[in-house]
Amino acid sequence: MYTLYLGNKNYSSWSLRGWLAAKLSGAPFCEVMVGLVGYFNPANRAFSPTARVPVLHDGDTVVWDSMAIAEYLAERHAGMWPAAGEARAFARCASAEMHSGFSVLRNDMTMCVRERVDVRPWSAELAHDIERVSTLWSEGRSRFGSGGAFLCGDFSLVDAFFGPVAYRFRTYGVTPSGVAGLYLQALLAHPFMREWEAAALAETSVVEADEPRVIYRDKLAARTFAGSGTA
Repeated sequence: MYTLYLGNKNYSSWSLRGWLAAKLSGAPFCEVMVGLVGYFNPANRAFSPTARVPVLHDGDTVVWDSMAIAEYLAERHAGMWPAAGEARAFARCASAEMHSGFSVLRNDMTMCVRERVDVRPWSAELAHDIERVSTLWSEGRSRFGSGGAFLCGDFSLVDAFFGPVAYRFRTYGVTPSGVAGLYLQALLAHPFMREWEAAALAETSVVEADEPRVIYRDKLAARTFAGSGTA
């Protein structure tokens, strides 16, 4: 049985990707929860070479980084990438772009499953990232999505990589139009996503560095003051 080390489910977007990949594999795995402490906790080196999560243990084999976990599992379990070559190429490219890019989206819209907050106006850089995600979603659904509700039809690893974005978009009120918006709703409604969300909402720990209402305290306070009509 695999062992998967994860951070707080309310906040840890990287852990969500690894967990969705493990669920998609269909293989049994044991979860070990690791509380997030700042950027990283050196004590985590006992199970993680980078002291970060997620980390997958398969006997003596240790696999770190969500992309490496996804590929390791896909080598051992069928059906995790789309079967058709062109769709599989798109799925891998979109997953890699999500894994390595969108730094402004990551920084300005931290994942916080239970939160709902509007922090508009968005910066031009953030709006660009949001538009690029919407374009990828529309392209996947239009070109490869006819066989199901997800980017390449059936739920696959590319959807796992965009799972955290779905929570981010919901938290910050991002509502893509057209097929991208329908995809967002389908992704949020997937049983794996609902299972993760239920566990996240049951958590009681708070990491203030990842809380939107802490990160955007001044912006939200200024908006409240402006809306109060106080002269």
